[in-house]
Amino acid sequence: MLRFNPARRILFACCGAHLIQDGLVALQYVLLPILAQSFGLSYTQVGFLRAVSNTAMATLEIPAGVLAERFGEPRLLIFGLVCAGTGYLGVALANSFYLIVIGFFIAGAGAAFQHSLASALIAGNFDIANRRRSLGIYNSSGDAGKLAFTGIFSLGLGAGLGWNWIVGLLCLITCIFAGILLPLARQHRRPMTAEHKSDDSSESGLGWGIRQPEKFTWLGVTVFLDSLAQSVFLTFIAFLLLDKGAAEGVAAMAVVLALSGGMIGKFFSGFMAARYGDLKTFRILQFFTVTGFIVLTLLPVVATLVLLPIIGLAVQGSSTVTYGSVSEFVDSKRQSRGYSLIYTLASASAVFGPFVFGYIADIFGLDAAMVVLAMVTSLTFITSRVLKKGISLATS
Repeated sequence: MLRFNPARRILFACCGAHLIQDGLVALQYVLLPILAQSFGLSYTQVGFLRAVSNTAMATLEIPAGVLAERFGEPRLLIFGLVCAGTGYLGVALANSFYLIVIGFFIAGAGAAFQHSLASALIAGNFDIANRRRSLGIYNSSGDAGKLAFTGIFSLGLGAGLGWNWIVGLLCLITCIFAGILLPLARQHRRPMTAEHKSDDSSESGLGWGIRQPEKFTWLGVTVFLDSLAQSVFLTFIAFLLLDKGAAEGVAAMAVVLALSGGMIGKFFSGFMAARYGDLKTFRILQFFTVTGFIVLTLLPVVATLVLLPIIGLAVQGSSTVTYGSVSEFVDSKRQSRGYSLIYTLASASAVFGPFVFGYIADIFGLDAAMVVLAMVTSLTFITSRVLKKGISLATS
């Protein structure tokens, strides 16, 4: 591994795994239209493929967190990367819809062995003052992966390469990085910071290790609503531009602009939370999110494109704040389990949200669906009251 101190080596590994796994998931946005054309898939079949991937991820988040206590997070990070690479390689070699389904399921299963494990690793290796900054860097790396992998795929197609060859190349990159992490898996030992030692001296390490169940539940509700807003926004933003009369290329650019803003938002939100506190940071971001959803329904195409990076920053940046708070409600010995619960809720919202709001859009139109989404998102102003109002170590 690179010559970093142990904590930074962990952060490098987690960011690399996040970059690749989120990049592969985002690859679906540009790969599904190609698959639909190549295999004559209906919209229902396309939606089914997304559901298969997200369901596999949501189902295995909690088992991944539990297994991490036995095998260690780094080993399971490697396992997840190998599964994801194998799944997409299967898609690249598939000659029928059913083989594509199997490939998407394996890839989705691999993606489950990443978010909760990496978040737990970071939370366990950085103190409170640096945890949110580190999680902000980690979260932004996922968006960098989304931009990188979709960009590589688009450039490869433009250069005349076959889609399956490009996917195969990305699978090779995935497996190579899994090999890079092997030394980390052999060397890793669970850290024991001062705050964790005080936790371990109590009986809170038993069971799921949730220290404040009521607050943890409200945090889970907040994550579900916040993740729902993100998944619906990213799923339908291109369609909203098409409704405004934009060309298909311009509509596709809308997704890139939103993801670019999200990458910046996830990075800087960690620093904002460390300085101003979780609650204030989260509510500022949610104010711009709710306002942005409504404003998007009123603006013409050019103004929408200009505003999208800012809205993307707010919509996606809030997740850094909520995920950074998880560790404070969970015992140090059960961090992986706690994060697995939270990420299961986030994955479930990605299955539930686009379907429900797509149904609303079919009946009442996309503008109405965005207004309803803004109303639902505004509920987080109530549920987020469990977040910290300030952090005394912010300046350290």
